[in-house]
Amino acid sequence: MTASAANDGRRLIDVALPIPLFRAFTYEVKGGTRHPVAAGSRVVVPVRGGREVGYCLGESDGAALGSVVPKAVIDVPDAEPAFRPDLLAVCRWMSEYYVAPLGLVLRAALPAALGARKRPEPAVKTRRVVCLAKALETLMERDRAFARAPQQRALYELLESAGGAAPVEWAVERLSCSDAVVTGLVKRGLATIEREGVARDPFDRRERKRATPHEPTPAQRAAIDALAAAAPGETFLLRGITGSGKTLVYLELLQQVLARGQTAIVLVPEIALTPQTVDRFRAVFGDDVAVLHSGLSDGERYDAWRALRAGHKRIAVGARSAVFAPLDRLGAIVVDEEHEATYKQGESPRYHAREVAIVRAREAGAVCVLGSATPSLESWVNATTGKYRLLTLPDRVGGGALPAVEVVDLRAGANAPRRTAAERAVRGILSAPLEHALNERLARGEQSILLLNRRGYSAFVQCTSCEWVAACPRCSISLTYHRAPERLVCHYCLHQEALHARCPQCGADTLRQRGLGTQQVERLVAEQLPSARIARMDVDTTSGKWAHADILDRVGQGDVDILLGTQMIAKGLDFPNVTLVGVIDADVGINLPDFRASERTFQLLSQVAGRAGRGPKGGRVIIQTRLPSHHAVRCAVTHDYEAFVAEELPGRQSPAWPPTVRLANVVFSGTEERAVLELAEGAAAWFATALAGPPAGAVEVIGPAPCPIERIKERWRWHLVLRGTHAGAVTRLARRFLTSFEVPGRADLRVSFDRDPVALL
Repeated sequence: MTASAANDGRRLIDVALPIPLFRAFTYEVKGGTRHPVAAGSRVVVPVRGGREVGYCLGESDGAALGSVVPKAVIDVPDAEPAFRPDLLAVCRWMSEYYVAPLGLVLRAALPAALGARKRPEPAVKTRRVVCLAKALETLMERDRAFARAPQQRALYELLESAGGAAPVEWAVERLSCSDAVVTGLVKRGLATIEREGVARDPFDRRERKRATPHEPTPAQRAAIDALAAAAPGETFLLRGITGSGKTLVYLELLQQVLARGQTAIVLVPEIALTPQTVDRFRAVFGDDVAVLHSGLSDGERYDAWRALRAGHKRIAVGARSAVFAPLDRLGAIVVDEEHEATYKQGESPRYHAREVAIVRAREAGAVCVLGSATPSLESWVNATTGKYRLLTLPDRVGGGALPAVEVVDLRAGANAPRRTAAERAVRGILSAPLEHALNERLARGEQSILLLNRRGYSAFVQCTSCEWVAACPRCSISLTYHRAPERLVCHYCLHQEALHARCPQCGADTLRQRGLGTQQVERLVAEQLPSARIARMDVDTTSGKWAHADILDRVGQGDVDILLGTQMIAKGLDFPNVTLVGVIDADVGINLPDFRASERTFQLLSQVAGRAGRGPKGGRVIIQTRLPSHHAVRCAVTHDYEAFVAEELPGRQSPAWPPTVRLANVVFSGTEERAVLELAEGAAAWFATALAGPPAGAVEVIGPAPCPIERIKERWRWHLVLRGTHAGAVTRLARRFLTSFEVPGRADLRVSFDRDPVALL
């Protein structure tokens, strides 16, 4: 604090606001706020005639004010800071590393309900509770009081047996009476109505499963012991083949953590996996588990956040944002399926939850475990070069073998004669070996999984006369045909239009559907196997809060013969009666213009293959492909992760791509193509000037060029890529650019920055 501020008794603080500016704002703290302010506190402050929820970064010396009179903080809505020191430090690191304004980072780290301007203190759900107010000690007193009110007597005695109070709704239901009985008891002065807070926990509706004790295998025991002896802040890569029991290692680690009075975070990549994961952890840890993910309502997330912050629950389970769980005495963070791209945030701040987890564990002195059967190449290199410690689970629990994998070359039967159009359609989806294997499983009462990583009915609609393709008018992408409802849909901007009867370009009635989607596979498989009970699991069938869980519960109960879906069915699912996995088309995504395409294909095929044969019956996998010699397919067939790494890594070295180098993707967008091109060229010139001096060559600039998907939501997109061997050099250059490069004064032009992008599309 400056001498002048100290001498006149003012207290100044620096506040980060959730706006795209790389600076803090100084405010004065006066009397009249509900609670004291400290670093990490949410504060309500005046901004441009309105008010905003900001975040106190600490005391200010007022040096940036000059002669400006600071505005006063309007309110401090919380009794305790929203951010403890370790989490505030993590957010500062995120702002620096991902070159994102600190205010936006801090807002992203809190439940949405805590960022509301009009109501910074979210509403808490309450319920009515009826409480006894007067004791009727003797039988005579009760007989007199309730001579003409037997239902009131029943309510009185129910409350007595319940400890003197009970929720009104529960009491009324228990006695099959009306609210009037409760009102009557209150009017006579024998009871009162109070309100108490109720936690909105959607997982209370799920049946609590019993924990089944398992004796760790020697490999599991070695991993558990290594984690127990970990140094504070140490990071481990747990590479275990599918079915090797990584979850048991996580559970044992968390039991040790809780026994020491500490807390833990468990991250999962998909909301679809959350119910199964929560069930497993709740079976062991009961009500100590809270859930945080975007599929919950704002109120449910806020209640879970409050329970964790108050110490009422000690384990947070959830997707990406659960890494910010407000836990004290953090002892462990588990990142399950650490290789998954869903851990990367798509909007600013574009953080990777795996990297944030590692930094948060280091700040808290906690152990961080990254688990996967097919680790990302970045994590594998870090583990094999000593940055992380490598733990391995090389065998399946129970001694079972990985399923045998058979490849069907779709090229071989492409020109074979077919008798009917229906047979041609089915054969285009199910090869003879896959169809036969499905029939075998149906006859034996076993279950199957079919993977096609493309939703909708057909990938696109094309005219065979003039080759016109139905395209989105707002994006540079073809429209996907959905049969239910019968519409053409853009999966980027959600534009929809009716299916054309004739080609809009040439007028011919030769429109044909091209490419498979899960809807088409579902229909044709149902026609070919009419007795099969089929469940489809993709974005279109899982929009409801419990849709994922309901489908998986049906599979677990044996009510589904064939589970068909996109990548969400490929990971984390454990159903012992699944003995067959069929991959309809392994080539979806393998030829995308992205350096990770082969890695993603290998991971997806390996993960879905691992769903088969987890029970005593064994399993079989059939992969249909037109690229059987591609190394991503070959290595998935042999379950050989290290062979894949040996073939993939050299291709990442020349030209240089991660993990050999560090990348940042700078994207320029706007509504006019020419303006976007000029903006990108201006940025390229800025970088050329900035890199002309020493240290020359520290960072390479690639581009500018149109993005592979050049237009999304009516916005044209160009990009350039920063590539360097040192993370610090990329960070410094990016920060200089984002804080000094002047975007022309057009409201539609934007520059976005993505550090360590998982895709360049």
